[in-house]
Amino acid sequence: MTPATTAPEATTAPEATTAPEATTATEATTATTATSTASAPRVAIVGATGAVGSTLLELMESRGFRYSELHLVASARSAGRVLTVGEREYTVVAVEDFDFGRADVAFFSAGTAVSEKWVPVATEAGALVIDNTIAFRMDPDTPLVVPQVNAHELDRRPASGVVANPNCSTIPLVRLLRGVEDRWGIRNAVVSTYQAASGLGYSGVEELQESSRAALQGPDADFEANHFRPTLAFNVIPKIDRFLDSGFTLEEEKMLRESRKILGMPHLDVTTTCVRVPVANCHSEAVYVECQEPVDRAELVEVLAGLPEVRVHDRESATAFPTPAVVDSSDVVHVGRVRVTQNNPRAFWLWLVADNLRIGAALNALQIGEEIVARGTLEARP
Repeated sequence: MTPATTAPEATTAPEATTAPEATTATEATTATTATSTASAPRVAIVGATGAVGSTLLELMESRGFRYSELHLVASARSAGRVLTVGEREYTVVAVEDFDFGRADVAFFSAGTAVSEKWVPVATEAGALVIDNTIAFRMDPDTPLVVPQVNAHELDRRPASGVVANPNCSTIPLVRLLRGVEDRWGIRNAVVSTYQAASGLGYSGVEELQESSRAALQGPDADFEANHFRPTLAFNVIPKIDRFLDSGFTLEEEKMLRESRKILGMPHLDVTTTCVRVPVANCHSEAVYVECQEPVDRAELVEVLAGLPEVRVHDRESATAFPTPAVVDSSDVVHVGRVRVTQNNPRAFWLWLVADNLRIGAALNALQIGEEIVARGTLEARP
């Protein structure tokens, strides 16, 4: 996922309702230090005013994630802003001014450069970091976690002090591949992604909207693209992130390397074409999988439907399928168009849709946090 630092920052974000009452950050610390426990950690959100950070705060409230303190941290340009979170007001603190010794868990969603600079500061201060950038994903001392796939990696505090959140397109893919590998074994997978503008945060969506309005005005309309070149309006762009010497893009390379690490399959053959499409939110993927054994479609549908937080639309109706515009839940992976190929009984296609800000970022990060609390991992704080 392109780092969320490109996003302009949101004005509000709801707070978890279990937060203690306090009028200032100092008072909050004083009032809750005595009762802070592993089941109600002190939480910092770095990038709290961006698209992923705002979504994370919404999910903390809706899922009832308990915390004893909440600190909203962002870039210097956002410092001093007051956000209404639930029934409280929080003043955003610049990352340069925040003492990470005041956090047990720090969620980072402010882009790779911020994570590279400040995650080591946070871990040195004793915080366990859940990082939503590429910065630490392939570090051998840092687990790369999708809780529905490899939550066992959270049984102990990582040596690096960091748990990495995977790429937004990798997460829904590996959640499905896990069940397929367990039943039939996987020989290879070919994936085409159709990734929404919100992969670049709020500013990506705004540019899509502005460029679309300009395009409708005619070819001579004045519009300068900042993120999508050529323009994304009424267009598709078969390039996300930078090109590598291999001819693949970094986004495509991420999906290969991350899938191997998460699934514990170092020789897994996954090849991908990643495409940006003029959709505001929700990534889609067309996935071809060749298995070690013949696949029965009816059984495949049941295996997929039995996976955690997965909805198979053509289990309900043979002609049903999800699209970004009509999915009715942002917190499940939506699957459709499940079909075994006619000339190879070991291979099948499927189509998936997932909310990239939730499934692909904030929700996965929060579920990591929930698992860490439930497993007592924070009790090993250095």
